[in-house]
Amino acid sequence: MIAVYGLYPDPDSAERALDSLRRARAELGFALRDIAIISSEPFEENRLGRGDHQTIMPWLAALGGALGGFTGFEFASFTQNTYPLATGGMPLAPLWTNGIITYELTMLGAILTTLVTLAVSARLPNPRAKLYDPEVSDGNILVGVIDPPDRSRPALTKLLLDAGTARVKEFPPRF
Repeated sequence: MIAVYGLYPDPDSAERALDSLRRARAELGFALRDIAIISSEPFEENRLGRGDHQTIMPWLAALGGALGGFTGFEFASFTQNTYPLATGGMPLAPLWTNGIITYELTMLGAILTTLVTLAVSARLPNPRAKLYDPEVSDGNILVGVIDPPDRSRPALTKLLLDAGTARVKEFPPRF
């Protein structure tokens, strides 16, 4: 992975750089998903985040919970019907006692599905090198492009400089 980026001192200049990159992405030959934005704090009032991003995690968690609840109820009922005990006229698989196991496995299914969905959507674990610059910890905002075409690097460098960065860097750094 190679990235070309600039560090911006405030959200307004970072937003200008982001707008410039979005406008020029077709002529420079990179996709919208190739634009990287890294900040040490959230900026929700600006358009730096990906506000249009949607996730199916709640639906998958509900599906995992429903599957866990169904499995829990069937497991408890199967066990009680397979090994019948004399219950003095009460049903072999009462809903109240099976409800506890059903509830527990519903929560277990929802939690495990959420954790797996989070790990998959966050691409964890990821052994590749991560784009980062230590100046982000000092309050700067990193805006750049991951794997830009070689032919567009001079124009990309000029575009990032015009947006207000002091200098354009590359990742991994060249020595």
